[in-house]
Amino acid sequence: MTRHLLDVTDFSVDEINAILDMADAPVESLGTPLAGKGASLIFEKPSNRTRHSMEMAVVQLGGHPIYTRGEEVGFDTREPVEDVARIMAGYHAVIAARVFEHSTVERMVAAMDADGTAVPIVNMLSDWSHPLQAFADALTMRQRLGPLVGRTVAYIGDYANVARSLAEISLLLGMNVRLACPTGFDADEVELERLAMIGHGDIIQTTRPHEAAEGAHAVHTDTWVSMGQEREKEARRRAFEGFAVDDSVMAGAASEAIFMHCLPAYREFEVTGDVIDGPQSAVFQQGHNRMHAARAALAFVLGDQTHGAVQ
Repeated sequence: MTRHLLDVTDFSVDEINAILDMADAPVESLGTPLAGKGASLIFEKPSNRTRHSMEMAVVQLGGHPIYTRGEEVGFDTREPVEDVARIMAGYHAVIAARVFEHSTVERMVAAMDADGTAVPIVNMLSDWSHPLQAFADALTMRQRLGPLVGRTVAYIGDYANVARSLAEISLLLGMNVRLACPTGFDADEVELERLAMIGHGDIIQTTRPHEAAEGAHAVHTDTWVSMGQEREKEARRRAFEGFAVDDSVMAGAASEAIFMHCLPAYREFEVTGDVIDGPQSAVFQQGHNRMHAARAALAFVLGDQTHGAVQ
């Protein structure tokens, strides 16, 4: 059965732990499941970390990555999403896409499921989720904090794709999740109920950053102005006033707490320089883990998914 990675919740807890173990393992232990094969990396939405981490992950697995800009495929302008997916499946062993609308990767999966020559579809980011970032986040927290069951993670800022995937993987791994979001940029009741049902940890939401960070073992944030939201910058700055992660927020966290940010970061906007460049910051380890997490996720969907190892 072809496995796809659109959301963290596409995998069981055991599978998530297997992927994290693979990400921590030596590169050589994963074999070369992409030897002599191509990987289609489609970037409707450009990126720095995602491109470099994915291209290197493919190379480390023995494959040949081909980067394609969004305008080169022209989803639903030059040709339908489904046609792009079917064509790419004839050239490559895996298709990964960084897109604006989550429905784009869902349509790719539907096209693959309807085709007997299906290849895995990997979501490199959509407006709904960012699963590869979540795997890198969990890997970093596990490396810095040890076992994650019972730990508490705080997310301060805009509840969007990064926060959603972080909450999902944290809850599935037995962590408690605290969200601190301004009104209008928070998770609604339906979303909170959905999250509460997917794992064993607790989830709460507040409008007070200090309350969310109190005793937390990891404090996360993200840019308040994502790509495509530049016109909203000033309005968002006003809405998020008081939500910057600074020394006072981190002071209330656990003594061993780490600060995390998926980058790019805007110092003195969503986080102060003292925090992101300080001793509690794990952001560059987190960024480097994007490659290790991507390599493991690719190896998993391409390999022996029952045992979580490439044979």
